[in-house]
Amino acid sequence: MPNDLETYRQTLLDLYLRLPDTPFRVSRHDMRLVQQFWERQIPLTTVETAFLLASVRRAARRLDAIPLGPIRSLHYFLPVIEELLHTALHHGDAYLAYLRSKVALRPAAGRTTSGQHRDKGEPKSSV
Repeated sequence: MPNDLETYRQTLLDLYLRLPDTPFRVSRHDMRLVQQFWERQIPLTTVETAFLLASVRRAARRLDAIPLGPIRSLHYFLPVIEELLHTALHHGDAYLAYLRSKVALRPAAGRTTSGQHRDKGEPKSSV
């Protein structure tokens, strides 16, 4: 886990903004939630695993299911983060690498916070 809040915040938000179906900017509520993650000392690897796991679950829905709307907030991932905090991952790094291989992230962009926009990138490939 990074030693300072700003590095933690930037790393977490950079990944969040690159996920499929997430907004192209963060809200003040998202920023507040990142602060709470930091205060709770939630490791970035746990948050990243939750982001990727939720994204894989969204992509793995049945083709005939009603389409899901876009993710509007970092809060969408909170239940998965809580799930991972209460579940021992026996394959930690290997599982994270597997999830990384399954989710096509948007290209990295500059820092984006509430009120700032970034170029819209398309996923590298479909999941």
